[in-house]
Amino acid sequence: MTGFSCSRRGYLGAVGSAVAVGGAGCLGGGGSLEELTVAYMPIYPDLQYFVMEGEGYLSEIDAEVDAREFTDGPAIVQAYGGGDVDVAMFGIVPAMIVIDRGLPAQVTAANIVEPMGIMADEELQALWADHGADAFDVWAEERGRRFRFGTFPQGSVPDVLLRYWLQNEGVDPESAVEIVEINGANAVWQAIASGEIDGTSIMEPVPTIAAEEGSNVSMFRTAGEIMPGQPAAVTLMSDAVRESPLAAQFLEQHVRATAFIADNAEETAAHVESGIGMPADRARRALESPLSNFVTDPRAIESGTEVFAEFANDNGQIEQELTTEEVFDYDVYDNL
Repeated sequence: MTGFSCSRRGYLGAVGSAVAVGGAGCLGGGGSLEELTVAYMPIYPDLQYFVMEGEGYLSEIDAEVDAREFTDGPAIVQAYGGGDVDVAMFGIVPAMIVIDRGLPAQVTAANIVEPMGIMADEELQALWADHGADAFDVWAEERGRRFRFGTFPQGSVPDVLLRYWLQNEGVDPESAVEIVEINGANAVWQAIASGEIDGTSIMEPVPTIAAEEGSNVSMFRTAGEIMPGQPAAVTLMSDAVRESPLAAQFLEQHVRATAFIADNAEETAAHVESGIGMPADRARRALESPLSNFVTDPRAIESGTEVFAEFANDNGQIEQELTTEEVFDYDVYDNL
């Protein structure tokens, strides 16, 4: 198996023993309920995972938790298809891909709502004040090239939000601007810092880093202004987990982590530093961002999920435009 690194937390929260790759005993592979394989990514919208791990909440689950770090959503989709994952904390679009493929799973929780922002060069923002959406044409005339956005690959959450915003503003994403695919938030920041791109659609901590480094690429529009209820990272569970007591146990700790994030900024920042590698002082400031809206209730992202389902279908990522009933299982959260 490629695309992830592994660690194991036992029933009492012990950490550090080696894990054999392959999902032996996990629910997705048809094993027992004694082990729960949880996939996650080292990204800000998966912050509940790092709190659950760091605070020992995973030890409250009546199963051995085999936690696996993946580099990207497609790798988790592949692992889920191979029966190696029971619970996945990753983007709404790859979650839809899993469901669209007929694999037995549904989203039981949101991790965050409205976490993205459109960042743009301040000169473009000044042009926008005078010309509105025609600012991109003026930019191209003055610079001799199109405005260049850089964000995650097409069909990702940041990419969908960017294209949705551009289209709503009457801007053709294919001809009026250039959209460069970049893998990873760190790579996006490096592209901003080096002047390779003029703007982006991205989550924290990139906006906080850019502001602290004095970049001329700054926040222009938040997801809340563009798409209320915009989804991002979610918690997907296999049918076997959802039909077991482990589903409620996991979401209880998810809710607990969400509350911890809201009430304990300093301690949460320490978990960001250890889990994602962002310095704690900078992470602390990122938690004050309008993009840091951590939630558990899946209904918080219903409206945005409908938009994303349409985009994912139009892009050919899913064969059918999924309904919210097909995407979400509300019962686990509602019955807590």
